[in-house]
Amino acid sequence: MDHPRRIALLGGGQLGRMFIENALRYNVPVDVLDPDPLCPCAQLATRFTQGKFNDRDTVLRFAAEADVVGIEIEHVSTDALEELEQQGKTVIPSPVVLRTIQDKGLQKEFYVRHGIPTAPFALINDAPDMAGHPGLLPAFLKTRTGGYDGKGVMPVDADSRVPGGFTGPFVLEKKIAVDKELAVIAVRGADGTTVAYEPVEMVFDPALNLVDTLLAPARCSEKVAAAARKLAMRVAEAFGAPGIYAVEMFLDRQGELLVNETAPRAHNSGHFTIEACASSQYDQLLRAYMGWPVGDVRMHGAAAMVNLVGDGGTGEPLLAGVRETLGRAGTFIHLYGKHETRNGRKMGHVTVVAPAPEEVDRAVAVVKTHAKVVPAAKPEKQTAK
Repeated sequence: MDHPRRIALLGGGQLGRMFIENALRYNVPVDVLDPDPLCPCAQLATRFTQGKFNDRDTVLRFAAEADVVGIEIEHVSTDALEELEQQGKTVIPSPVVLRTIQDKGLQKEFYVRHGIPTAPFALINDAPDMAGHPGLLPAFLKTRTGGYDGKGVMPVDADSRVPGGFTGPFVLEKKIAVDKELAVIAVRGADGTTVAYEPVEMVFDPALNLVDTLLAPARCSEKVAAAARKLAMRVAEAFGAPGIYAVEMFLDRQGELLVNETAPRAHNSGHFTIEACASSQYDQLLRAYMGWPVGDVRMHGAAAMVNLVGDGGTGEPLLAGVRETLGRAGTFIHLYGKHETRNGRKMGHVTVVAPAPEEVDRAVAVVKTHAKVVPAAKPEKQTAK
């Protein structure tokens, strides 16, 4: 095997943890930078450094000895990434790509420029500017930078009052009549080869505004699935740089696909690939970092993923329902190694793989009934007699 290149990873969350789990199979060293010394990657990294991944000088010092620089979160210093790229290091995603994706307004303009279908929108500076775009209402008001997992997004209509802390600039995006929300992981290799996994269907928890369950492949026609794969590859080819592109889409009531947004990294919508596909999204990312050929995206069967989010308050995490969950064949538990659970926090996921969608659905019902991440009970204090 080629001598493994040293990877400097910005961000130490669960995406980095699952990436390292795969990289360990190849004995590839992965260093991690994160401000939290108890982050999920801290104990798995070849070298862990506590520090801010959005600070230019910190990133430059951290990545000085690395051959490859990657991210597991978008909110990093692109100035540092540009300088590291100029030094001759492999940087994935490209800083040019990342600058576009960090700003939802630039993202939307990128789609329009490249003929990629997306929902109608306007770029506005302040909430009162909505009045100048009545044709877009009702809509979603999205902060252009800093949002994630539904944060920084607010539904609005002509009578909406925007909270004072919700500040612009914004993307004002017309609300679409959506039939399904889909996502496709597209992979662009170092040699320009582009492939795409089967589209997945995202089922959201309306209270948390988080994905509750992913169905893979999506429950849609093969015509729609083929169009979704093609559209995701168009997005990856438009960006034109190696890496992973998680492309989230709306399938509207007329059967048209519209790109919502893209993440240039491993993504929650691709976790199912660990057990359900020949080469996972994390394996693909490692291949891109190393300059190796892209992997096989074919699925072994039908699959689903259920997100495990904290429930019942704050405390040391405890997974309930392990026996019932693992009692189903083809069921796999992933816990993220977070030291504290709290309501709505992503703590892990369960993947189920089965020959047919009906079997997947039965397994998902068992998981959703029994698997819960709750705070462990604190031992009662003994009183002296």
